[in-house]
Amino acid sequence: MRRKKTFRPKCEVSLSLATYAMFAQIIRFLNELHTLTCRVQCLSHNAQLPQKQSDQAAGYDLSSIENLTLPPHGRALVHTGLRVAPPPHTHIEIRPRSGLALKHGITVLNAPGTVDSDYRGELMVLLFNTSETPFEIHTGDRIAQAVFMRHLDVRWTPAASFDKTTRGDKGFGSTGS
Repeated sequence: MRRKKTFRPKCEVSLSLATYAMFAQIIRFLNELHTLTCRVQCLSHNAQLPQKQSDQAAGYDLSSIENLTLPPHGRALVHTGLRVAPPPHTHIEIRPRSGLALKHGITVLNAPGTVDSDYRGELMVLLFNTSETPFEIHTGDRIAQAVFMRHLDVRWTPAASFDKTTRGDKGFGSTGS
């Protein structure tokens, strides 16, 4: 009876303490990619911490700290009473809430609004009423959502020319309607 050959590497792999430390750093980094910490201050007793409405939601709802009426086709800068310090290399996008948009025609005018990581003022939301009906906003109403985004720092390099592509310089609407 023949014996099965067992594969045996010619050399043993030995990881140094430095290699283990590097792997531990990589694991910590990967864990940090999943969960960020954003420092927040409440500037008003009416301010509410942003909250997700489900475990898998991307956006954190922002609430108003004031009562106001958005006239038809009018806009207003709505206060949240929050000041935030997003982590470096991130920004917050302020986006409309889909229910307000669908049911009442309320949207974020400059959607998405961008809150840079070095901004330290109050979070405010520029809302716009696209409808023909005035819209009432009350203290505590959820008015928009905040979505955290990572971004890359880019070094801009002047170029004398670019490679040819099928699309070339064809812009708006060039890929179909």
